[in-house]
Amino acid sequence: MILVTGATGSIGRHLVRLLQRDGVAFRALVRDEAKGRALGCDYVVGDLGDPASIDAALRGADRLFLNSTGAQPVDGEQPVIRLQKNAIDAAARAGVDHIVKVSVWHANEGGLLSEGAHWEIERHLASAGPGWSTLQPGGFMQNFLGYGSFTAAGELINPYGDTPVSYIDCLDIAACGAALLTGAYGKSETYVLTGPEAVTHAQIAGKLSAVLGRVVPTLEMGPQELAANVKSQGVPARFADDFAGLLAKVANGAHTATTSAVRDLTGRPARDFDAFLADNRPAFEALLPAPGTTA
Repeated sequence: MILVTGATGSIGRHLVRLLQRDGVAFRALVRDEAKGRALGCDYVVGDLGDPASIDAALRGADRLFLNSTGAQPVDGEQPVIRLQKNAIDAAARAGVDHIVKVSVWHANEGGLLSEGAHWEIERHLASAGPGWSTLQPGGFMQNFLGYGSFTAAGELINPYGDTPVSYIDCLDIAACGAALLTGAYGKSETYVLTGPEAVTHAQIAGKLSAVLGRVVPTLEMGPQELAANVKSQGVPARFADDFAGLLAKVANGAHTATTSAVRDLTGRPARDFDAFLADNRPAFEALLPAPGTTA
């Protein structure tokens, strides 16, 4: 039986549906009981900050899907380090055979924000005892549906200039996780996950314009300008500066390459941005109402 953490998030919701479709035995760990009920699956209420609740959730489980929130605007150590180490240690106590962890592309010692945090968690995972697989996705296509991708006027904010990025659909991350959780391979392996192509923000705006039937403009806003905006909202200066540093890395091409990992693990090609937009057209229509209307 699989325990799925982060089950109500952008990746976890897809994983839950895939496991349900395939008749795989699993349990979802959720913090909000109402959201657990909405998943329509076996669930348990708990929190990665509460080791006892993780122990309870892992009873009867032999596999763990480890995923949680990303970088938080705090001073000092990223909370995700402590939370995911709690889950790894609980899995080791429970005798879990295999942990599939969602990390980030370019996780590295001393890296900025999530890159450094997930490197530390990966090292802990490698020495904890259970078998492991690590997924290192690049930028999520779903991030374009969240806060901060567009201005109030509906302009697509472009921090990367003409640099293309190989965004990945969270559905593909979930599919890779499902393949590793249910297959007989992948232990002690790291997989860098990308989409099938790298696209610029100008190209994304063009695709959005075609889907919505109207022009979606872009607004150039470099990493330092975005960091200044974040600081003005009360975010700690160190976090904002590190955030700018990560954006600058992507603008310099750190997320331009593509890999075959999605195809290798799932047997099908990674989904492209057009497929993502087609599936999420209603969400974009709600996010970007036509001029003269209200959201």
